[in-house]
Amino acid sequence: MPDEIEIWPEREEVEELLIDLDEIEAEQDASDDVLPTEHRKAVNVQVDVYLLLVVSALLVIGLMMVFSTTFDWSYQEYGSPLTIFWQQVRNVVIGLVVMVLLAYIDYRRWRMLSVPMMGLVIVGLIVLLAVGDEIFGARRAFYRGSIQPGEAAELAVIIYMAAWLASKQKKLRRLSYGLLPFSILVGVVVSLIAMQPDLSTALLILVTTVAMFFLAGADVFQLLLSGGVMMAVVWTSSTQLEYAHSRLTSYLASINDLRQASWHVQQAVIAFLNGGWFGVGLGQGRQKFGFLPAPHTDSIFAVIGEELGLVGCFIVVLLFVVLAQRGFSIARRAPDAFGALLAAGITCWLVVEALLNVAVMTAALPFTGVPLPFISFGGSSLVVSMAGIGLMLSISRQAAKGAIPERKVRADIDFGRGDWRRRLPRAGRSRGVAA
Repeated sequence: MPDEIEIWPEREEVEELLIDLDEIEAEQDASDDVLPTEHRKAVNVQVDVYLLLVVSALLVIGLMMVFSTTFDWSYQEYGSPLTIFWQQVRNVVIGLVVMVLLAYIDYRRWRMLSVPMMGLVIVGLIVLLAVGDEIFGARRAFYRGSIQPGEAAELAVIIYMAAWLASKQKKLRRLSYGLLPFSILVGVVVSLIAMQPDLSTALLILVTTVAMFFLAGADVFQLLLSGGVMMAVVWTSSTQLEYAHSRLTSYLASINDLRQASWHVQQAVIAFLNGGWFGVGLGQGRQKFGFLPAPHTDSIFAVIGEELGLVGCFIVVLLFVVLAQRGFSIARRAPDAFGALLAAGITCWLVVEALLNVAVMTAALPFTGVPLPFISFGGSSLVVSMAGIGLMLSISRQAAKGAIPERKVRADIDFGRGDWRRRLPRAGRSRGVAA
Protein backbone atom coordinates (compact mmCIF):
# COMPACT_ATOMS: atom_id res chain seq x y z
CA MET A 1 0.00 0.00 0.00
CA PRO A 2 1.49 3.36 -0.98
CA ASP A 3 2.48 5.79 1.70
CA GLU A 4 -0.25 8.17 2.78
CA ILE A 5 0.07 11.71 1.40
CA GLU A 6 0.16 14.34 4.13
CA ILE A 7 -2.16 17.19 3.19
CA TRP A 8 -2.40 19.01 6.56
CA PRO A 9 0.47 21.15 7.82
CA GLU A 10 2.02 20.59 11.18
CA ARG A 11 0.42 22.24 14.23
CA GLU A 12 3.51 24.40 14.78
CA GLU A 13 3.30 25.74 11.22
CA VAL A 14 -0.36 26.71 11.66
CA GLU A 15 0.38 28.52 14.91
CA GLU A 16 3.27 30.41 13.31
CA LEU A 17 1.02 31.39 10.41
CA LEU A 18 -1.68 32.67 12.77
CA ILE A 19 0.88 34.65 14.74
CA ASP A 20 2.15 36.27 11.54
CA LEU A 21 -1.40 37.18 10.50
CA ASP A 22 -2.11 38.68 13.92
CA GLU A 23 1.05 40.79 13.72
CA ILE A 24 0.15 42.02 10.22
CA GLU A 25 -3.39 42.89 11.30
CA ALA A 26 -2.14 44.67 14.42
CA GLU A 27 0.27 46.74 12.34
CA GLN A 28 -2.56 47.58 9.93
CA ASP A 29 -4.85 48.64 12.80
CA ALA A 30 -2.08 50.81 14.24
CA SER A 31 -1.46 52.45 10.87
CA ASP A 32 -5.19 53.04 10.44
CA ASP A 33 -5.27 54.76 13.83
CA VAL A 34 -2.24 56.95 13.10
CA LEU A 35 -2.73 57.92 9.48
CA PRO A 36 -6.16 59.56 9.85
CA THR A 37 -4.87 61.67 12.73
CA GLU A 38 -1.84 62.82 10.77
CA HIS A 39 -3.95 63.35 7.68
CA ARG A 40 -6.50 65.31 9.69
CA LYS A 41 -3.80 67.58 11.10
CA ALA A 42 -2.52 68.27 7.58
CA VAL A 43 -5.99 68.79 6.17
CA ASN A 44 -7.15 71.19 8.90
CA VAL A 45 -4.91 73.95 7.55
CA GLN A 46 -5.78 73.33 3.90
CA VAL A 47 -8.44 74.93 1.74
CA ASP A 48 -10.14 73.91 -1.49
CA VAL A 49 -7.20 74.70 -3.79
CA TYR A 50 -9.12 74.07 -7.00
CA LEU A 51 -11.86 76.51 -6.03
CA LEU A 52 -9.25 79.14 -5.17
CA LEU A 53 -7.49 78.60 -8.51
CA VAL A 54 -10.75 79.01 -10.44
CA VAL A 55 -11.69 82.21 -8.61
CA SER A 56 -8.15 83.57 -9.02
CA ALA A 57 -8.26 82.94 -12.77
CA LEU A 58 -11.62 84.70 -13.05
CA LEU A 59 -10.31 87.68 -11.05
CA VAL A 60 -7.22 87.97 -13.28
CA ILE A 61 -9.35 87.86 -16.43
CA GLY A 62 -11.66 90.43 -14.86
CA LEU A 63 -8.84 92.84 -14.08
CA MET A 64 -7.47 92.54 -17.63
CA MET A 65 -10.87 93.17 -19.20
CA VAL A 66 -11.72 96.05 -16.84
CA PHE A 67 -8.51 97.81 -17.84
CA SER A 68 -9.17 97.09 -21.52
CA THR A 69 -12.69 98.53 -21.33
CA THR A 70 -11.94 101.58 -19.17
CA PHE A 71 -8.49 102.93 -20.06
CA ASP A 72 -9.84 105.39 -22.65
CA TRP A 73 -12.77 106.48 -20.50
CA SER A 74 -10.49 106.78 -17.46
CA TYR A 75 -8.03 108.95 -19.39
CA GLN A 76 -10.75 111.28 -20.66
CA GLU A 77 -12.46 111.51 -17.26
CA TYR A 78 -9.50 111.58 -14.85
CA GLY A 79 -6.44 112.22 -17.02
CA SER A 80 -4.98 108.78 -16.30
CA PRO A 81 -5.79 105.44 -17.98
CA LEU A 82 -5.33 103.61 -14.67
CA THR A 83 -7.71 105.46 -12.32
CA ILE A 84 -10.76 103.23 -12.84
CA PHE A 85 -8.56 100.14 -13.01
CA TRP A 86 -7.13 100.93 -9.57
CA GLN A 87 -10.68 101.24 -8.25
CA GLN A 88 -11.33 97.68 -9.36
CA VAL A 89 -8.04 96.56 -7.79
CA ARG A 90 -9.24 98.12 -4.54
CA ASN A 91 -12.52 96.19 -4.88
CA VAL A 92 -10.60 92.96 -5.42
CA VAL A 93 -8.46 93.56 -2.32
CA ILE A 94 -11.55 94.25 -0.19
CA GLY A 95 -13.21 91.15 -1.59
CA LEU A 96 -10.16 89.01 -0.82
CA VAL A 97 -10.06 90.27 2.77
CA VAL A 98 -13.76 89.47 3.21
CA MET A 99 -13.27 86.03 1.64
CA VAL A 100 -10.37 85.14 3.95
CA LEU A 101 -12.22 86.30 7.06
CA LEU A 102 -15.35 84.31 6.21
CA ALA A 103 -13.27 81.28 5.28
CA TYR A 104 -11.78 81.14 8.81
CA ILE A 105 -15.06 81.84 10.63
CA ASP A 106 -17.18 78.77 11.32
CA TYR A 107 -20.04 79.04 8.83
CA ARG A 108 -22.53 77.71 11.43
CA ARG A 109 -22.37 81.02 13.27
CA TRP A 110 -24.23 82.65 10.40
CA ARG A 111 -27.17 80.34 10.99
CA MET A 112 -27.84 82.07 14.31
CA LEU A 113 -27.58 85.49 12.62
CA SER A 114 -29.75 84.64 9.62
CA VAL A 115 -32.94 86.19 11.03
CA PRO A 116 -31.35 89.57 11.97
CA MET A 117 -29.58 89.63 8.59
CA MET A 118 -32.87 89.05 6.79
CA GLY A 119 -34.50 91.81 8.82
CA LEU A 120 -31.72 94.27 7.99
CA VAL A 121 -32.00 93.43 4.29
CA ILE A 122 -35.75 94.04 4.25
CA VAL A 123 -35.35 97.35 6.12
CA GLY A 124 -32.54 98.37 3.74
CA LEU A 125 -34.66 97.63 0.67
CA ILE A 126 -37.56 99.63 2.08
CA VAL A 127 -35.30 102.60 2.87
CA LEU A 128 -33.80 102.33 -0.61
CA LEU A 129 -37.22 102.76 -2.22
CA ALA A 130 -37.77 105.87 -0.11
CA VAL A 131 -34.45 107.75 -0.23
CA GLY A 132 -32.21 105.85 -2.64
CA ASP A 133 -30.43 107.51 -5.56
CA GLU A 134 -32.63 107.60 -8.64
CA ILE A 135 -30.58 106.74 -11.72
CA PHE A 136 -32.29 106.28 -15.10
CA GLY A 137 -35.67 106.03 -13.38
CA ALA A 138 -34.62 103.29 -10.91
CA ARG A 139 -33.67 103.32 -7.23
CA ARG A 140 -31.09 100.59 -6.79
CA ALA A 141 -28.21 102.11 -4.82
CA PHE A 142 -27.02 104.61 -2.20
CA TYR A 143 -24.16 107.09 -2.40
CA ARG A 144 -24.01 107.65 -6.17
CA GLY A 145 -24.41 104.01 -7.03
CA SER A 146 -21.57 102.69 -4.85
CA ILE A 147 -23.72 100.63 -2.42
CA GLN A 148 -26.41 98.33 -3.82
CA PRO A 149 -28.54 96.58 -1.16
CA GLY A 150 -29.91 94.25 -3.82
CA GLU A 151 -26.50 92.61 -4.17
CA ALA A 152 -26.26 91.97 -0.42
CA ALA A 153 -29.87 90.72 -0.43
CA GLU A 154 -28.90 87.88 -2.78
CA LEU A 155 -26.44 86.36 -0.31
CA ALA A 156 -28.53 87.18 2.78
CA VAL A 157 -31.56 85.41 1.31
CA ILE A 158 -29.43 82.33 0.56
CA ILE A 159 -28.13 82.20 4.15
CA TYR A 160 -31.62 82.67 5.59
CA MET A 161 -33.23 80.10 3.27
CA ALA A 162 -30.49 77.56 4.05
CA ALA A 163 -31.16 77.97 7.78
CA TRP A 164 -34.95 77.88 7.36
CA LEU A 165 -35.02 74.90 5.00
CA ALA A 166 -32.58 72.94 7.20
CA SER A 167 -34.87 73.44 10.22
CA LYS A 168 -38.00 72.32 8.31
CA GLN A 169 -36.63 69.18 6.68
CA LYS A 170 -39.32 66.71 7.79
CA LYS A 171 -42.15 69.21 7.30
CA LEU A 172 -41.33 70.64 3.87
CA ARG A 173 -43.71 68.32 2.08
CA ARG A 174 -46.64 69.76 4.04
CA LEU A 175 -48.15 72.78 2.32
CA SER A 176 -48.53 74.84 5.50
CA TYR A 177 -44.89 74.28 6.49
CA GLY A 178 -43.31 74.17 3.04
CA LEU A 179 -44.59 75.99 -0.01
CA LEU A 180 -46.79 78.57 1.73
CA PRO A 181 -44.20 80.11 4.10
CA PHE A 182 -41.52 79.69 1.42
CA SER A 183 -43.58 81.76 -1.02
CA ILE A 184 -44.21 84.47 1.57
CA LEU A 185 -40.57 84.72 2.63
CA VAL A 186 -39.21 84.89 -0.90
CA GLY A 187 -42.11 86.97 -2.21
CA VAL A 188 -41.46 89.84 0.23
CA VAL A 189 -37.83 90.27 -0.84
CA VAL A 190 -38.50 89.73 -4.54
CA SER A 191 -41.36 92.26 -4.50
CA LEU A 192 -39.22 94.93 -2.86
CA ILE A 193 -36.46 94.40 -5.43
CA ALA A 194 -38.91 94.35 -8.35
CA MET A 195 -40.31 97.71 -7.19
CA GLN A 196 -36.91 99.43 -7.69
CA PRO A 197 -37.34 98.14 -10.50
CA ASP A 198 -34.66 95.45 -10.83
CA LEU A 199 -36.19 92.39 -12.48
CA SER A 200 -32.86 90.69 -13.16
CA THR A 201 -31.93 90.51 -9.47
CA ALA A 202 -35.47 89.46 -8.56
CA LEU A 203 -35.34 86.67 -11.15
CA LEU A 204 -31.93 85.55 -9.90
CA ILE A 205 -33.19 85.27 -6.31
CA LEU A 206 -36.29 83.38 -7.47
CA VAL A 207 -34.32 80.81 -9.46
CA THR A 208 -31.76 80.30 -6.68
CA THR A 209 -34.30 79.85 -3.88
CA VAL A 210 -36.47 77.48 -5.93
CA ALA A 211 -33.36 75.36 -6.60
CA MET A 212 -32.61 75.30 -2.85
CA PHE A 213 -36.25 74.37 -2.14
CA PHE A 214 -35.88 71.42 -4.52
CA LEU A 215 -32.59 70.28 -2.95
CA ALA A 216 -34.12 70.51 0.53
CA GLY A 217 -36.72 67.87 -0.36
CA ALA A 218 -39.82 69.59 -1.74
CA ASP A 219 -42.18 67.24 -3.58
CA VAL A 220 -42.96 67.43 -7.30
CA PHE A 221 -46.31 69.19 -6.81
CA GLN A 222 -44.73 71.98 -4.79
CA LEU A 223 -41.93 72.40 -7.33
CA LEU A 224 -44.34 72.57 -10.28
CA LEU A 225 -46.56 75.02 -8.43
CA SER A 226 -43.67 77.25 -7.37
CA GLY A 227 -42.22 77.13 -10.89
CA GLY A 228 -45.57 78.10 -12.36
CA VAL A 229 -45.93 81.00 -9.93
CA MET A 230 -42.39 82.14 -10.75
CA MET A 231 -43.09 82.15 -14.49
CA ALA A 232 -46.37 84.00 -13.91
CA VAL A 233 -44.62 86.68 -11.85
CA VAL A 234 -41.89 87.11 -14.46
CA TRP A 235 -44.39 87.32 -17.32
CA THR A 236 -46.64 89.78 -15.47
CA SER A 237 -43.71 92.01 -14.56
CA SER A 238 -42.39 91.87 -18.13
CA THR A 239 -45.70 92.99 -19.56
CA GLN A 240 -46.56 95.64 -16.95
CA LEU A 241 -43.23 97.48 -16.74
CA GLU A 242 -42.58 99.58 -19.84
CA TYR A 243 -38.83 98.99 -20.10
CA ALA A 244 -39.24 95.25 -19.55
CA HIS A 245 -42.06 95.08 -22.10
CA SER A 246 -39.95 96.79 -24.76
CA ARG A 247 -37.07 94.38 -24.14
CA LEU A 248 -39.37 91.37 -24.36
CA THR A 249 -40.94 92.68 -27.57
CA SER A 250 -37.56 93.27 -29.24
CA TYR A 251 -36.36 89.84 -28.16
CA LEU A 252 -39.40 88.08 -29.63
CA ALA A 253 -38.93 90.03 -32.86
CA SER A 254 -35.23 89.13 -33.01
CA ILE A 255 -35.94 85.39 -32.98
CA ASN A 256 -36.87 85.51 -36.67
CA ASP A 257 -34.77 88.54 -37.64
CA LEU A 258 -31.74 89.52 -35.58
CA ARG A 259 -31.87 93.01 -37.08
CA GLN A 260 -35.00 93.60 -34.99
CA ALA A 261 -33.09 93.07 -31.76
CA SER A 262 -32.26 95.93 -29.43
CA TRP A 263 -29.23 98.12 -30.12
CA HIS A 264 -27.39 96.57 -27.18
CA VAL A 265 -27.82 93.00 -28.43
CA GLN A 266 -26.91 93.93 -32.00
CA GLN A 267 -23.64 95.51 -30.90
CA ALA A 268 -22.83 92.46 -28.77
CA VAL A 269 -23.38 90.16 -31.75
CA ILE A 270 -21.13 92.39 -33.90
CA ALA A 271 -18.43 92.12 -31.22
CA PHE A 272 -18.56 88.31 -31.33
CA LEU A 273 -18.43 88.33 -35.15
CA ASN A 274 -15.42 90.65 -35.11
CA GLY A 275 -13.58 88.40 -32.66
CA GLY A 276 -13.92 85.13 -34.52
CA TRP A 277 -12.07 82.18 -33.02
CA PHE A 278 -9.06 83.89 -31.44
CA GLY A 279 -10.08 87.56 -31.17
CA VAL A 280 -8.51 90.77 -32.38
CA GLY A 281 -6.17 91.01 -29.38
CA LEU A 282 -6.42 92.27 -25.83
CA GLY A 283 -7.24 95.98 -25.84
CA GLN A 284 -7.74 96.07 -29.63
CA GLY A 285 -11.53 95.79 -29.71
CA ARG A 286 -13.56 98.63 -31.23
CA GLN A 287 -17.11 97.94 -30.02
CA LYS A 288 -16.30 99.23 -26.54
CA PHE A 289 -15.65 102.73 -27.90
CA GLY A 290 -19.17 104.15 -27.89
CA PHE A 291 -20.95 101.28 -29.64
CA LEU A 292 -21.45 98.70 -26.89
CA PRO A 293 -23.31 100.07 -23.84
CA ALA A 294 -21.74 99.40 -20.42
CA PRO A 295 -18.74 97.47 -21.80
CA HIS A 296 -17.07 97.31 -18.37
CA THR A 297 -20.10 95.81 -16.55
CA ASP A 298 -23.06 94.12 -18.24
CA SER A 299 -21.43 93.80 -21.69
CA ILE A 300 -17.96 92.69 -20.64
CA PHE A 301 -18.51 89.16 -21.99
CA ALA A 302 -19.08 90.60 -25.47
CA VAL A 303 -15.75 92.46 -25.18
CA ILE A 304 -14.11 89.15 -24.21
CA GLY A 305 -15.61 87.63 -27.36
CA GLU A 306 -14.21 90.41 -29.55
CA GLU A 307 -10.73 90.63 -28.04
CA LEU A 308 -10.09 87.02 -26.99
CA GLY A 309 -12.40 85.27 -29.44
CA LEU A 310 -14.54 82.20 -28.98
CA VAL A 311 -11.57 80.47 -27.36
CA GLY A 312 -11.47 83.10 -24.63
CA CYS A 313 -15.24 82.82 -24.13
CA PHE A 314 -14.92 79.04 -23.87
CA ILE A 315 -12.24 79.37 -21.19
CA VAL A 316 -14.46 81.69 -19.14
CA VAL A 317 -17.45 79.35 -19.42
CA LEU A 318 -15.24 76.37 -18.54
CA LEU A 319 -14.04 78.15 -15.39
CA PHE A 320 -17.64 78.60 -14.25
CA VAL A 321 -18.32 74.92 -14.98
CA VAL A 322 -15.40 73.96 -12.73
CA LEU A 323 -16.67 76.40 -10.10
CA ALA A 324 -20.05 74.63 -10.21
CA GLN A 325 -18.38 71.24 -9.83
CA ARG A 326 -16.34 72.37 -6.84
CA GLY A 327 -19.33 74.05 -5.23
CA PHE A 328 -21.57 70.99 -5.43
CA SER A 329 -18.68 68.81 -4.27
CA ILE A 330 -18.39 70.98 -1.16
CA ALA A 331 -22.16 70.73 -0.67
CA ARG A 332 -21.98 66.94 -0.92
CA ARG A 333 -19.26 66.75 1.74
CA ALA A 334 -20.82 69.32 4.10
CA PRO A 335 -21.14 68.04 7.68
CA ASP A 336 -24.75 69.19 8.15
CA ALA A 337 -27.89 70.16 6.25
CA PHE A 338 -27.34 73.89 6.68
CA GLY A 339 -23.86 73.69 5.18
CA ALA A 340 -25.05 71.54 2.28
CA LEU A 341 -27.90 73.90 1.39
CA LEU A 342 -25.72 76.98 1.87
CA ALA A 343 -22.97 75.69 -0.46
CA ALA A 344 -25.49 74.53 -3.05
CA GLY A 345 -27.36 77.84 -2.90
CA ILE A 346 -24.22 79.94 -3.33
CA THR A 347 -23.12 77.75 -6.24
CA CYS A 348 -26.50 78.03 -7.97
CA TRP A 349 -26.53 81.79 -7.43
CA LEU A 350 -23.10 82.43 -8.97
CA VAL A 351 -23.53 79.99 -11.86
CA VAL A 352 -27.05 81.17 -12.76
CA GLU A 353 -25.89 84.79 -12.70
CA ALA A 354 -23.03 83.93 -15.08
CA LEU A 355 -25.37 81.97 -17.36
CA LEU A 356 -27.83 84.86 -17.50
CA ASN A 357 -25.09 87.29 -18.52
CA VAL A 358 -23.75 84.94 -21.21
CA ALA A 359 -27.25 84.13 -22.50
CA VAL A 360 -28.17 87.81 -22.78
CA MET A 361 -24.96 88.73 -24.63
CA THR A 362 -25.49 85.88 -27.11
CA ALA A 363 -29.14 86.88 -27.72
CA ALA A 364 -30.44 83.65 -26.16
CA LEU A 365 -32.55 85.55 -23.57
CA PRO A 366 -34.16 89.00 -23.39
CA PHE A 367 -31.76 91.68 -22.21
CA THR A 368 -31.25 91.98 -18.45
CA GLY A 369 -28.65 94.00 -16.61
CA VAL A 370 -26.79 91.17 -14.84
CA PRO A 371 -23.02 91.47 -14.22
CA LEU A 372 -20.59 88.64 -14.91
CA PRO A 373 -19.41 87.43 -11.47
CA PHE A 374 -15.74 88.17 -10.59
CA ILE A 375 -15.17 89.80 -14.02
CA SER A 376 -17.50 92.80 -14.38
CA PHE A 377 -16.50 96.11 -12.81
CA GLY A 378 -18.24 96.89 -9.54
CA GLY A 379 -17.68 96.95 -5.80
CA SER A 380 -20.88 95.57 -4.28
CA SER A 381 -21.22 92.68 -6.73
CA LEU A 382 -17.58 91.62 -6.45
CA VAL A 383 -17.35 91.83 -2.65
CA VAL A 384 -20.61 89.91 -2.14
CA SER A 385 -19.49 87.22 -4.61
CA MET A 386 -16.18 86.88 -2.78
CA ALA A 387 -18.08 86.62 0.50
CA GLY A 388 -20.01 83.69 -0.96
CA ILE A 389 -16.73 81.99 -1.89
CA GLY A 390 -15.47 82.57 1.66
CA LEU A 391 -18.52 80.80 3.08
CA MET A 392 -17.95 77.83 0.76
CA LEU A 393 -14.32 77.64 1.86
CA SER A 394 -15.46 77.65 5.49
CA ILE A 395 -17.81 74.74 4.80
CA SER A 396 -14.99 72.88 3.08
CA ARG A 397 -12.66 73.44 6.06
CA GLN A 398 -15.22 72.19 8.57
CA ALA A 399 -15.88 69.12 6.43
CA ALA A 400 -12.13 68.41 6.34
CA LYS A 401 -12.04 68.59 10.14
CA GLY A 402 -14.79 66.00 10.35
CA ALA A 403 -17.14 68.39 12.13
CA ILE A 404 -20.40 66.86 13.40
CA PRO A 405 -19.61 63.42 11.95
CA GLU A 406 -22.68 61.74 13.46
CA ARG A 407 -25.26 64.39 12.59
CA LYS A 408 -28.29 62.95 10.78
CA VAL A 409 -29.21 64.64 7.52
CA ARG A 410 -32.15 64.08 5.19
CA ALA A 411 -31.31 62.05 2.13
CA ASP A 412 -33.21 64.50 -0.06
CA ILE A 413 -30.37 66.99 0.13
CA ASP A 414 -27.56 64.44 0.08
CA PHE A 415 -25.70 64.44 -3.22
CA GLY A 416 -23.96 61.18 -2.42
CA ARG A 417 -24.78 58.75 0.38
CA GLY A 418 -28.06 58.67 2.27
CA ASP A 419 -26.53 60.37 5.28
CA TRP A 420 -23.11 61.59 6.34
CA ARG A 421 -22.50 59.10 9.14
CA ARG A 422 -19.33 57.08 9.34
CA ARG A 423 -19.16 53.82 7.51
CA LEU A 424 -19.40 50.66 9.59
CA PRO A 425 -16.09 48.97 10.36
CA ARG A 426 -15.14 46.48 7.72
CA ALA A 427 -15.72 42.80 8.39
CA GLY A 428 -13.15 41.10 10.55
CA ARG A 429 -11.82 44.29 12.13
CA SER A 430 -13.59 43.92 15.51
CA ARG A 431 -12.65 41.06 17.80
CA GLY A 432 -14.40 39.34 20.57
CA VAL A 433 -17.89 40.03 19.22
CA ALA A 434 -20.33 37.19 19.47
CA ALA A 435 -21.58 35.87 16.16
